[in-house]
Amino acid sequence: MKVIIPRGFEIGHFDDEYTGVSVILAKNGAVAGCDQRGGAPGTRETDLLRPEKMMQKINAVVLSGGSAYGLAASCGVMEYLKENGYGYKTAGKIVPIVSSAVLFDLNQKEYHYPTAEYGYNACKNAVRMPVFGNIGAGKGATVGKIRGLKNACKSGIGAATVKVAGVTITAIVAVNAMGDVWDGEKIIAGAKGKDGEFINTESVLANAEVGKLLFGTNTTIGCILTNANIDKVGANKLASISHNGLARAIRPVHTDYDGDTMFCMSTGKKPVVNFAMLQSATVEATRQAIVNAVSKTVEYEVLFDEDVSSEEE
Repeated sequence: MKVIIPRGFEIGHFDDEYTGVSVILAKNGAVAGCDQRGGAPGTRETDLLRPEKMMQKINAVVLSGGSAYGLAASCGVMEYLKENGYGYKTAGKIVPIVSSAVLFDLNQKEYHYPTAEYGYNACKNAVRMPVFGNIGAGKGATVGKIRGLKNACKSGIGAATVKVAGVTITAIVAVNAMGDVWDGEKIIAGAKGKDGEFINTESVLANAEVGKLLFGTNTTIGCILTNANIDKVGANKLASISHNGLARAIRPVHTDYDGDTMFCMSTGKKPVVNFAMLQSATVEATRQAIVNAVSKTVEYEVLFDEDVSSEEE
């Protein structure tokens, strides 16, 4: 699986045995947008991403485990950026602009959640050629939890790229959904019955067969990275349509027990021939990233735009 990281972004992870953080750095700033759906969100600095708000660029998106506790990881990211001189400069001060979202992975008897130190260390680990899988924000992720964790499947953080008309669209998604993950017409990860077979969560709900739900133990979070020359309106549109990719891969999705949140960050380096092409590419990249997040066999080849020849584009 070839994943291309647009120039200007760095990705870092930090985790322990139970949970973790993934940070996407745009040290010199990136135009950004956000779209949150589902009934149980945990987010930080999303209002400023609305098109009418003053702030035009952000410096990082943080994806974290730990439910609401995990929002503290963003403070560590701010400290790292401040120490290195990156952020919005005002009144003689530097204020890094860091947006974040969390998923629920408090699955142990004891509390285990990311702190500011986790966010700081994720920044220190940030590289231009990251790895994906059971790492960072995906460390404690599971899918298909309608029958409890013992009948769920392990998940992680996945990535996928679609290039269109010279523009790179890369989706990075930590998948912790209540629903099942589908690849085309079949379930590849989700809730299982006593016989070990997938029970099809969507059908169970539709037929009112469920006896107990685990409230608030879910959420899929992610970010679209692109080098398209778009403004905040365009970034918000791509964040919004990325949820179509969630809907294609996760069933059911956006439930009251999920806080599904998708960001979009753009460095604005490549001209846009047709915005609809970007929207279509965003949907497919998101769908594939989710499938990759639950796969145990996917092997990533991480490249950068400058490493990709014009023939490959």
